[in-house]
Amino acid sequence: MLRSLALATLVLSSIRAFAAPAPILVNCDAGQSLNRTLAALNKLTPATVQFTGTCTEYVLIDGCNNRTIKGTKGAIIQQPPTTPTSPFLVLSVKASQSVTLSAFTVRSLPSALSAIGIGKGSSDVLVQNVSTDGSWGIEVYEESQVWLVGVNVNITSGYAAISAFDKSDVHIVGGVLHRPAGPAFNAGLLVGSGHVTMQGTTIRNMQQSINIGASGSVDLVNFDPTAKAVDVTIDNPAGTNFNGVIVSDGSSLNISSARLLIANAGQPYGFNSGAVYVTNSSDLNAGASLIITGSHGQGVIVSNSSHADLAGSSITGGAHGGLVVVNLSTASVGTDDPSNNPLTTISGNGTDLFCDSKSQIAGSLNIANAAVVQCNHLLPGLYESLP
Repeated sequence: MLRSLALATLVLSSIRAFAAPAPILVNCDAGQSLNRTLAALNKLTPATVQFTGTCTEYVLIDGCNNRTIKGTKGAIIQQPPTTPTSPFLVLSVKASQSVTLSAFTVRSLPSALSAIGIGKGSSDVLVQNVSTDGSWGIEVYEESQVWLVGVNVNITSGYAAISAFDKSDVHIVGGVLHRPAGPAFNAGLLVGSGHVTMQGTTIRNMQQSINIGASGSVDLVNFDPTAKAVDVTIDNPAGTNFNGVIVSDGSSLNISSARLLIANAGQPYGFNSGAVYVTNSSDLNAGASLIITGSHGQGVIVSNSSHADLAGSSITGGAHGGLVVVNLSTASVGTDDPSNNPLTTISGNGTDLFCDSKSQIAGSLNIANAAVVQCNHLLPGLYESLP
């Protein structure tokens, strides 16, 4: 029995050793190349490459399975001063599966399309504790599936810190998306024909903090109970924000078990700038997890055949409208369950409730402290009298 147990232990140890080979070490400060090392590996054999120093080169992971790239403390991938034919990415993952990128920084120049690009149907890609600095941060495209955990993006050129296109699916846990104060026009998260699930992330000083279009969708959900933070925070200390969130062109924003906290959004001129702008046949499903304070523009504006569900939300202290509904749009403040209708606080705004002659706000009995109301189509309940 002991001999059999010893043999089984030896076999198991051998299997583990085969499944997790020792990492391949690359020292870029000593003249070694991360990209050349990766290119020399068998694409279908699991491998871990650990690098140190500053690698001034373009790095490509193409058609690989089970590949891990790890940095040691201070490890950097730096875009070279000479550029190939654009568009190009500093670190590119294409048509690959089970790839992990962790613990390093990617620095890009204004000429780069993005610091990191993940596309061509890549799946099971984890980017963890990675920072980017420079151009577009991380772009996910062509039906790829990616987890971004603890990612910090400082964007100084280009447009978006994180973007999801072409029916890609992205999970974001934690991290900070920010830009220095200045005249550039940037977005924290850009979603076009993709789906993003997010929690615990801070977006700071972006002109458009979250921009969802082309039938894209964003869900704010506490899907990772091990994460340190749950809420998504949009903060604008520089005062350069135009919209906290834009939901347009058949898109949706769904806020559930992760709260969305938006402070100081929009511009003093009002119009359609503000915390949340829903337009062109789009939907906002917020519930009690939307908290808007001190908007310089509007709180929530719903326009052009769009709908917002705000049961339990809080919209306070805005300079213009709290809830603004226009151009054949609707908003509901309540639920279908009469026993479960949390109060929605819309108060202290320049105008708390506003709707034009072609739009409607339903559920006014569930609105607390709305003092200034300009809406002739205000229903006490969710519906007209039903038969």
